[in-house]
Amino acid sequence: MPTPQTYINPFARPLYVMLKPVGAVCNLRCEYCYYLEKKELYPSVKNHVMSDALLEEFVRQYMESHTTPEVLFTWHGGETLMRNMDFYRKALALQQKYADGRRVDNVLQTNGTLLNDAWCSFFKEHRFLIGISIDGPQHCHDVYRKDREGRPSFHRVMKGIALLGKHGVEFNVMGVVNDYNVDYPLEFYRFFKSLDCHYIQFAPIVETVDGRPAPWNVPSEKWGDFLIAIFDEWVRQDVGTYYIQYFDSTLANWVGEPPGICTLSRTCGHAGVMEFNGDVYSCDHFVYPEYKLGNINERTLLEMMYSDKQRLFGANKYDTLPQQCKDCRYLFACHGECPKNRIAKTASGEPGLNYLCAGYAKFFNHVAPYMDFMKHELLNRRPPANVMSQRF
Repeated sequence: MPTPQTYINPFARPLYVMLKPVGAVCNLRCEYCYYLEKKELYPSVKNHVMSDALLEEFVRQYMESHTTPEVLFTWHGGETLMRNMDFYRKALALQQKYADGRRVDNVLQTNGTLLNDAWCSFFKEHRFLIGISIDGPQHCHDVYRKDREGRPSFHRVMKGIALLGKHGVEFNVMGVVNDYNVDYPLEFYRFFKSLDCHYIQFAPIVETVDGRPAPWNVPSEKWGDFLIAIFDEWVRQDVGTYYIQYFDSTLANWVGEPPGICTLSRTCGHAGVMEFNGDVYSCDHFVYPEYKLGNINERTLLEMMYSDKQRLFGANKYDTLPQQCKDCRYLFACHGECPKNRIAKTASGEPGLNYLCAGYAKFFNHVAPYMDFMKHELLNRRPPANVMSQRF
């Protein structure tokens, strides 16, 4: 058999630490948001703003921790644009100060409501990739994504997207899948395509309220149906043109390459997060005191990210799986998904089953013949897009 051609996953990223320049501060009040509560970690702090000195310390350490010719900075919120442009200009200057000839790229996630011509011109000039949070067409988006006064945000986001297009800024979209929009998979997908966005990510919402699944959670079986409906359209006409993170990552696992998404990886812990005050945590979804690795002013990023505590955190993704998962034929494709979602029990009553297990099993079972075919094409150095001419 020929040597497998490397599967190029456009979502794959090296080890990094996500930066929170304003912590959990945001101008929206999305009902399902898991991060706004993080302000309670610092009840005595009124101004959740990263200092210039801390910014420089992070940039210096982050650049020094990379041996690659390219370094990626990821800016996340809260709402990142609640820091003014001067802050990001300082960040860019510091990146060049410590770049030592390396290329520096920046990814910034935003809810899009604060975008204007000045911001978009700045992002274009400095080659920012912008991630836009939008949950589909208006009747889907406005269910949960409202501002502090309870007003819907769809039209403001769409205005921001139009400005990105006007200035030629590259952007991806991130849609949260919840109990409402899960019933509109093709409308959801076609809406994103109508934005001329070719890199699409979506995340199933799974949270708990008072120890019980939240009412806005996406039902497990419906999550599988949602993925299948979009996949069936994508696999017939969009392979190689539109890149859907879940589908690309599933194919990567089928081929035996890194999936480029931590939830479908065998281990996790490669992507930490730093809060506005320099506290570093194991993961964006595990910003809790027990997962704090230290503070950048006291320990280096390298010490924290390669610490025994972080290594154990990463290994536990597989090691703590219930036996039902380890015996599953799709373990290689799922790896138990995100540990934060393991709030269910197995048929035998063992804890630690992923809340979305039934949906993923349904999806993997449906796409298996297509994935097998695309894997075969890749192994024989042919484009996986050939799957579009097949009938299964």
